[in-house]
Amino acid sequence: MSEEPNQAAEPPAVPESSGVDLARVALRAAKEQAKARGAAAQQKKQARRGGGLRSGARADGRDPLPLGAAINRLITERGWETPAAVGGVMGRWPQIVGADLANHCVPLRYEEDPDQRVLTVQCDSTAWATQLRLLAPRLVARLNEDLGHGTVRLIKVLGPGGPPRTYGALRAPGSVGPGDTYG
Repeated sequence: MSEEPNQAAEPPAVPESSGVDLARVALRAAKEQAKARGAAAQQKKQARRGGGLRSGARADGRDPLPLGAAINRLITERGWETPAAVGGVMGRWPQIVGADLANHCVPLRYEEDPDQRVLTVQCDSTAWATQLRLLAPRLVARLNEDLGHGTVRLIKVLGPGGPPRTYGALRAPGSVGPGDTYG
């Protein structure tokens, strides 16, 4: 009794779908077709009414927002997060730097370039400007704690602005003013 050893094995039998499985597939296809027909009918109905969406009982993207939420959405959409945060810091300047320094130094502007992010501060005397220059690294670290790492990379300190330059016959040429007070 010798059987051929090279005889090919039959592939496993695939179970045939029963009537219940075929009914489920047909029902699912019918539901999808009905849903598509219903959506098309709804679009036609809206087009007859003048098109567009109508207000309804449920909230959607067209509903009015509270002012704070609308402003936050606008800031996010426009990418103004960092300038808005820095503006908040300018409003809280006395709490951040202390009352003494805040009485003599005022933040003027924040400039954000791809390379540098500079906060410009003006002081009312050269002594306070020197003091702020010495405190600048700690102040940058403090601001970045509040605003996020790398928001402020440099603090540019300006001394006091001198009196307006007037030209005339009674003015000595080359004289700007007392050097220890005006810069």
